[in-house]
Amino acid sequence: MLFPVSGVEAPVWLPVLVAFIISTFTSMGGVTGAFILLPFQVSVLGFTSPAVSPTNLIFNITAIPSGVYRYLKEKRFVFPLLFAITMGTFPGTIIGVIIRAKYLPDPKNFKLFAGIVLVYIAYRLLKDIFGNSKPANNIPTADKPADFRVSNARFSLRRVSFSFGRQNYSVPTMPLSIFCFFVGIVGGIYGIGGGSIIAPVLIVQFGLPVFAIAGVTLADTFISSVNGVIFYTVLGPYFAPDGVATQPDWLLGASFGIGGFIGIYLGTRLQKFIPAKFIKAILAISVTFISIKYIISFFN
Repeated sequence: MLFPVSGVEAPVWLPVLVAFIISTFTSMGGVTGAFILLPFQVSVLGFTSPAVSPTNLIFNITAIPSGVYRYLKEKRFVFPLLFAITMGTFPGTIIGVIIRAKYLPDPKNFKLFAGIVLVYIAYRLLKDIFGNSKPANNIPTADKPADFRVSNARFSLRRVSFSFGRQNYSVPTMPLSIFCFFVGIVGGIYGIGGGSIIAPVLIVQFGLPVFAIAGVTLADTFISSVNGVIFYTVLGPYFAPDGVATQPDWLLGASFGIGGFIGIYLGTRLQKFIPAKFIKAILAISVTFISIKYIISFFN
């Protein structure tokens, strides 16, 4: 099948299957798998123009609702935390779109940038797995479903707090939002929405449990992705060099999204039965492999 906007030619089942497999595992950590799908599009499918970034965001928009619905249904969703994160990522994504279109149209330079971003993600995950992580980050699977419900969630300009697994958690609002602003810039450039960076940091730096934050990071990725697609479509042509495409390939993105929709729903169903360290290990191995590949390919 030919996807006309990107020029990619591939069997119609391939994007669906790849996205399904990736999203099933990565969604357990609150990540859609977009950070793996992007190098798959660039290196395997040969889709190297800036339009690959908004196409990746189309995948997020199509795939994420099933996972968010599942976390909401299980009452494992921290609305105040989502608000604090979105305050930062929303404006940051707009800046990222402009940078990607204007300054990073060359796929070689983009690969180096992507590799550096992924190295940071892998470092944070590996440090948490092999370091002295807080016990709260790896709470065991609860005997009763009530143990896996978020309660007492509160928001203020000073702190966001909530209870989960019979423990209380709290994070400073403004430092988190400022950090997420820069993540939004990176996510807008890379076409991942930022969740794959925010999730490891919430787990490692802020000591939040992966079972409670996964739904929030998926929801923020969805919001950032909608924002990114709109601005890639509207602003991209004004900042990109002549002849460089910035419009997403809706058909290819939606094909990935169909597989992701099913995979993310399955992953969220399985998540609370899987140890947190196993979830982080899946993410760390994937990210490490891709980051090394990208950086080596740049220097070669």
